[in-house]
Amino acid sequence: MSAICNDNPRLPAGARWSTPADGNSEATGRSVQPFGYPASVTKDMIDLTAPVERAFLVAVDCGEDPGWTAEESIAELASLADTAGAEVVGAEWQNRRHVDPNWYVGKGKVDELVAAKSETAYTILIADDELSPAQQRALEEAVHAKVIDRSRLILDIFALHAQTHEGRLQVELAQLEYQLPRLTRMWTHLSRTGGGIGTRGPGESQLETDRRLVRERIKKLKERVEQVAEQRRTATRARDRRLVPTVAIVGYTNAGKSTLLNALVGSVVVKAEDRLFATVDPTSRQVKLGEGQTAIVTDTVGFIHKLPHQLVDAFRATLEEVTRADVLLEIVDASDRHFAEHRATVQTVLEELNAGDKPRLVAFNKADLIEAAARDGETPAPALAGTVLISAATGYGLETLKAELSALLASLWVDVDVAIPYRAGELIARVRERGTVELDYRPSDVRVRGRVSPPLAGELEAVAARHRESLRNADELARDL
Repeated sequence: MSAICNDNPRLPAGARWSTPADGNSEATGRSVQPFGYPASVTKDMIDLTAPVERAFLVAVDCGEDPGWTAEESIAELASLADTAGAEVVGAEWQNRRHVDPNWYVGKGKVDELVAAKSETAYTILIADDELSPAQQRALEEAVHAKVIDRSRLILDIFALHAQTHEGRLQVELAQLEYQLPRLTRMWTHLSRTGGGIGTRGPGESQLETDRRLVRERIKKLKERVEQVAEQRRTATRARDRRLVPTVAIVGYTNAGKSTLLNALVGSVVVKAEDRLFATVDPTSRQVKLGEGQTAIVTDTVGFIHKLPHQLVDAFRATLEEVTRADVLLEIVDASDRHFAEHRATVQTVLEELNAGDKPRLVAFNKADLIEAAARDGETPAPALAGTVLISAATGYGLETLKAELSALLASLWVDVDVAIPYRAGELIARVRERGTVELDYRPSDVRVRGRVSPPLAGELEAVAARHRESLRNADELARDL
């Protein structure tokens, strides 16, 4: 068990163990006042800037998470806190066989957290695991500060970055489902009293009222999310009719998915930042893969270690883009020494979505950072079959990536040998454009031989079956005459 201080490289810049400044301008030897205002005015002005939360992190290592130690997991938690706008002032972790059912950490560690508050003046305590309502309440009473867990922190980041109407609905739904079992600690002071004139008989406590209102709100949000999902499915059916192959970009958060989509499209279509969960809302664009082949590529929500189940459930409509895609493009941060653990996390979420066995191309991104990682003694990403090495930031390997994607999509195609009537000219044109076929123009029809995508093959078979039926009917009519 240890404490992270300002000289520890495991926390991002700005994470320090310190006491708060008293705000006295005399300590700096000078005063600062807004431009254009005399000191007599500025001394009475009210600072409307929201105060920065001073966060202290705590974790428990039970040895149940292969590849992750509490120290490494808490470093990622520090990045999450930084993304949420907090200033990390310290951290503690503890090795235990299991988490304490009452305090999350042991009683001795709780005393250390109380002492740390007097030294750092932290305003919020963030636990690396999801806390039960009882654990959260016990810690708050002990440290006399706001206590949240990793799930609540991630939900806050999603709420901060959600831009679309659909994204905001999904985040609000996830937040309410998270808060529903935790309403007890919020409303116990307003619950119904047990006796006295005017309080006897049936009634409803404030807690029960609040739970009912939250359940009604959750029900309405689920209905609205389902409406949005139906609109998305309608748009997808229209896209499927155009028979354009689809590719879903998946991967750990901050692996470079948004940067890659921008690079493939050739313009900035989605905001990309070097932060966890910089983008929440999915974005789809058509990308040219070469030799006239195009695909719809979708940037999806990033995954993370200990992803809250509420988010997976709420974003299931959005994540249907993953299940509907023909091919998954998994992006891995090649410069991160935890890329194997990141891939395991991605696989776990994909299996929850029943998409773990989909055809997949793995791209190790950030090739430009591998040399720096090697100099720091970290193991670079290995060369694996079915993978490509790219740098979305510099453009390295993107042409190879497009070629591999094109080949993977082509490998999913099926052989066809059918006769299509001339009246199906529009279908023949699409086959020529989107398939690898030979066309034999005959007096009554066109023979199509080659390889096409499964949806296009199904459409060809249906038209060919109707054509064969019409020919049989024509032969029977001729014999009768």
